[in-house]
Amino acid sequence: MSPEIQWGDFEKVDMRVGVVVRAEPFSEARRPAYKLWIDLGPLGVKRSSAQITERYTPETLVGRHVVCVVNFPPKQVGPFTSEVLVMGAYTGRPPVVVLLRPDEPVKPGDKIG
Repeated sequence: MSPEIQWGDFEKVDMRVGVVVRAEPFSEARRPAYKLWIDLGPLGVKRSSAQITERYTPETLVGRHVVCVVNFPPKQVGPFTSEVLVMGAYTGRPPVVVLLRPDEPVKPGDKIG
């Protein structure tokens, strides 16, 4: 288990629902990954690099709702700038990422709390 945090620490994390509008293989990545473009409603379309190739294809990602952390600083991943972190659960051995998503309809940009 991770170290205990205070409620104020959690409140600093800005998580939002987004919709993947574009996905393509990230051939320059050291480990297999996709480049994602995610519509976050009022926050605009943001980019993310995601190592989720074992479970998903670009075709199955487009149109999918995802949960993203939107207030990390941008991270340079090779020639690509990742602006948000797509959230997922690790399962199995070796671990495979299963993306998190809401189970009811919500709008892009809706806040997670």
